[in-house]
Amino acid sequence: MSPRRTSAGGSIDRTRTIRFTFDGEAHTGHAGDTLASALLANGISLVGRSFKYHRPRGVFSAGADEPNALVTILREGVREPNIPATQIELHDGLRAESQNRFPSLAWDFGALNQLGGRLLGAGFYYKTFMGPVVGPLKGTRFWMMCEHVIRRAAGLGRADYEADPSRYEHMNAFCDVLVVGGGIAGLMAAEAAAKAGKRVILAEQEKQTGGFARWSGETIDAKPANAWAAEITARLAGLDNVRLLTRTAVWGYYDGNTLAALERVNDHVARTPKGHPRQRHWTIRARTVVLATGALERPIVFPGNDCPGVMLAGAVRRYAGEFGVLPGEKTVLFTNNDSAYQAAAAIRRAGGHVAAIVDVRKQIGDEATALATEAGVVPLTGHAIVGTKGGKALSGAVVQAFDADTGRLSGEARPIDCDSLAVSGGWQPVIHLASQAGGKPVWDAEKQAFLPPEPTQRWIGAGAFLGETGSAEALASGRNAGLKSADKRPSRAKLPETAPSALDLTPAPVLEIRGKGKAFVDFQHDVTADDVRLAHREGFVSVEHLKRYTTLGMATDQGKTSNVPGLAIMAAARGIEIPQAGTTRFRPPFSPVAIGALAAERYGDLKPERLTPLHDWHEEHGAEITPAGLWHRPLAYAGAGETVEQAYIREASAVRRSVGLVDVSTLGKIAVKGPDAATFLDRVYTNTFSTLKVGKARYGLMLREDGLVFDDGTTWRLGETDFLMTTTTANAGPVVQHLEYCLDILWPDLKAHLTSVTDQWAGAAIAGPKARAVLERCVTGTGVDNETLPFMGIVHGEIDGAPVMICRLSFSGELAYEVYCGAGHGVHVWEALLEAGEPFGITPYGMEALGALRIEKGHVTGAEIDGRTTARDLYLDGMLSKKKPFIGSGLMDRPALIDRNRLRLVGVVSLDGQPLGGGAHLVESGNRDEPGESIGHVTGYCYSPALEKYIGLALVKGGKTRHGKRAFLSDPLRKRFGQVEIVSHHFFDPDGERMHG
Repeated sequence: MSPRRTSAGGSIDRTRTIRFTFDGEAHTGHAGDTLASALLANGISLVGRSFKYHRPRGVFSAGADEPNALVTILREGVREPNIPATQIELHDGLRAESQNRFPSLAWDFGALNQLGGRLLGAGFYYKTFMGPVVGPLKGTRFWMMCEHVIRRAAGLGRADYEADPSRYEHMNAFCDVLVVGGGIAGLMAAEAAAKAGKRVILAEQEKQTGGFARWSGETIDAKPANAWAAEITARLAGLDNVRLLTRTAVWGYYDGNTLAALERVNDHVARTPKGHPRQRHWTIRARTVVLATGALERPIVFPGNDCPGVMLAGAVRRYAGEFGVLPGEKTVLFTNNDSAYQAAAAIRRAGGHVAAIVDVRKQIGDEATALATEAGVVPLTGHAIVGTKGGKALSGAVVQAFDADTGRLSGEARPIDCDSLAVSGGWQPVIHLASQAGGKPVWDAEKQAFLPPEPTQRWIGAGAFLGETGSAEALASGRNAGLKSADKRPSRAKLPETAPSALDLTPAPVLEIRGKGKAFVDFQHDVTADDVRLAHREGFVSVEHLKRYTTLGMATDQGKTSNVPGLAIMAAARGIEIPQAGTTRFRPPFSPVAIGALAAERYGDLKPERLTPLHDWHEEHGAEITPAGLWHRPLAYAGAGETVEQAYIREASAVRRSVGLVDVSTLGKIAVKGPDAATFLDRVYTNTFSTLKVGKARYGLMLREDGLVFDDGTTWRLGETDFLMTTTTANAGPVVQHLEYCLDILWPDLKAHLTSVTDQWAGAAIAGPKARAVLERCVTGTGVDNETLPFMGIVHGEIDGAPVMICRLSFSGELAYEVYCGAGHGVHVWEALLEAGEPFGITPYGMEALGALRIEKGHVTGAEIDGRTTARDLYLDGMLSKKKPFIGSGLMDRPALIDRNRLRLVGVVSLDGQPLGGGAHLVESGNRDEPGESIGHVTGYCYSPALEKYIGLALVKGGKTRHGKRAFLSDPLRKRFGQVEIVSHHFFDPDGERMHG
């Protein structure tokens, strides 16, 4: 038996021995241990080195708030640094290493930094930027000399260069009630909401529910609290409308009651089973959220408070109660409230020795006194710890008389032998998610803690999250929160019985004991109390400035134990109260999240890849795939021996000659619905849509607020209040953002709603003289003749049993139709169209042929709508309504935007038979070496099968005034220089006879 492992008690399984290594040395623990509890059980107090000074550090807490015991896990061939040992479940084969030390943890060369003293104080790197003016070291030269060393010294764990072999999943979930926190308040809330018939998700970051009940030793309904929690958990697990997510940390709260969570699915095993994810990222959208996130204990700041062996009192109680581990052979407790007395009694019950209880308060209550008696000590009230002894392990504490009202020490300091010091500075509710949801935390002077803000989203608090400290209060508030989330009234039914407590967990307003030596506020970033006061002297008194100047609260623990003490010290330095000093807003993530988990199935990609419903068909039929923004689209279907150019010329020729088929699923598609949908479209488009008839489509143009062209596309009126807007592929996302901004900010009174439905529809455009004949062979339920389906008309029917929506419109200049169906029917409809087109030699074509067809016709795309052109530049001024205002109408007539010498759209024809080159400049001079000033540039080019020559679109000064004139194409990067003729951009069928035929 380990010297610090108790012979009985706790929830570990002493019959199962777990073997693991720490820094290469073999150790054992038991099933149910964390790495932290196993290290403590093995008598290991030194587990790491601090960030800046490389001071020895030990385990400080027992949960997600751990600032010291960060380790690197060696798993499946890769290193994962900066994992709190308190959150690592022990398993056979676990390999862990300490961090931030060389050559070893016991003998660390970086510890020489402690000799730097004040040179490494707060903001030393900012001062290094400026540097001393000594000889040549002027300006930033001193920083440039020091930068390499500082950057190499920064950080804690060392990241790996190897690719992460783990698999991650991403899940979306919807529920009526999301309960965050599986303690007794969360369990009560989940059961109350579930019994009311609501769909409930309960997320708990630990491996099992129960929270404090697992180690408190209390009773609920005459049962051990942990047994009661297990029973209610089992009941919840048996309900069809409840999903329990353990090992799941909810780390972000976003708009619309959308929360992000990380489930550690297989982090507790040595190797992830094949095909299983290591972690799963959840995006949860909840109607109501119950925040039962509990509270975290905070320390008291005093000299030497970072010595290995100094821990939070609540952590000591948990290690003794849940893991059967004593923090040391002799423990001293230092407190400003009664919770440390519970820890002292827990140590005694586990067989440990309590050397002293040091309390800054002059008087304590009867129940605290009884617990001290049970622990075998008489409390030293009106005293404080003013220092510690020891280096790599605690060997003693120094105590002195202290007046909590004045903050003054008196009398002689005297030592107390101990190897463990448990500290409690009170409890801070975990309000991080509530703060992320919006609102400023509220300071409660009596509780000496920040309480959650007024809800700005639909959330309800419960338990210690609200600052309630008793089990009875937690049970009551949990049940009421669950009922309220289900729109039920509070119940008068009897609550589970708990033993009443007279303990006073309200802390005395003492969070710092001033003395000689370094007193740490933020353990992870080595921020001392003197650093906070230095920031005050140098003018960084704003909470946000304090945070960035000292790095207080900016480490991986996000200041869970340091924020309130840091604010208290700054407030004292300024001579104001803590709420006047303010508090920083908490930001996600609440706890660290791996980039791999965020990327999930798309891990390894810089950006997510978007595949159309027809992607596999394209690959199987020889398409060369190319990225188009985030989408992957067919470039061309090159046959054996064909180049891409030869392939697209063949494909485009087939469209002009007979019929072709192209995948247009990537076009942005936005459903615009509501009584004011037509009014909304009139305001965002330059032309009018309120007059559009149901069953018809119209080409539309959008401007930005500055009067420049933003996007173009067609919008279909499917019903009186139901429109389907299409956008360019690349602009689908920005257009949605633009429209949402307009609805939310500019016109919140409009009754209209937007939904991006791009992924819901598969789309195919069929174009060519035989396009109607193909549709007539496969479309049922509607006619497709000219009368039934005129130009810009819409019909609904079926193709081989699949529902389709067909709109007659063309961007190729040919008789053409766009056929939309549900994404799941995409391949089926596509193949049915190909089968119907076989007698006509139907040809699938890709983006290159699509581009050639649009250039021949003179249609503009993103190359011309580049954020610098106006509607007049593109000769689309006929679409600018003179009867109504619209976005951009107020600024589109500025003098610079109507200047006749602006770059305007033209066509260009190569006169030397050579390709043109996108982006190439057009000049008037024929001198290759000195081409002169540019008069414009080519936006897109192709070989035209209709004209049998290279053509292109260009933006040229003066536009139409240059038709029939010649210029030179200058493209030095491609070593291209040749003569071109400037012509109309309508190369093919300018009157639209083929399109309207």
